Amino acid sequence: MSVATAVSRKWVPVRPDGGDDLVPTASFRRAAVPAGMADPDRCPACDHELVRVSVPADIREYAPEAAAVVGSCPRCLRVVPLDAPADSVADDSPAGPEPPDAIPPGEGGTALLLAIGCLDSVALNRPAIQALVEHAERAGVDAFLALDRLAADESVDAHVDLTRRRRQLESMLDE
Repeated sequence: MSVATAVSRKWVPVRPDGGDDLVPTASFRRAAVPAGMADPDRCPACDHELVRVSVPADIREYAPEAAAVVGSCPRCLRVVPLDAPADSVADDSPAGPEPPDAIPPGEGGTALLLAIGCLDSVALNRPAIQALVEHAERAGVDAFLALDRLAADESVDAHVDLTRRRRQLESMLDE
């Protein structure tokens, strides 16, 4: 079923394929965003507004698509690349969403966010996770304490089981 947008009391199809499923214009609805045209400021998985984060050059290779700016979802903790020039920085305006309180500010927090984004496949992302956690710890972040706090935070519904991944991470880093 397609979603339609009301315009001048007409029935207006919004399907990109030109389908003829229509919805009455008496009620306004937000048009469904076709695949490939998702809102770049929202999480593609849970539709929460993303936190824009600048990625320092020394850990950029571990960012999705080596992006200079990534979007971090404060709800599911996924990290996605954002379109920005390589030398750009994220807008630090207070109007946008904030990362969860357990994520510290600065380079250490950025490294931790990138590491959490890699936790969906610990085996495949092991080198990146190790490098990012080490970077975060050098910047003064206690990664394990942050993971514990995120796991206990009711506003966070992480894309991975943080408690289980914490144990795996601890075991991996002890080797």
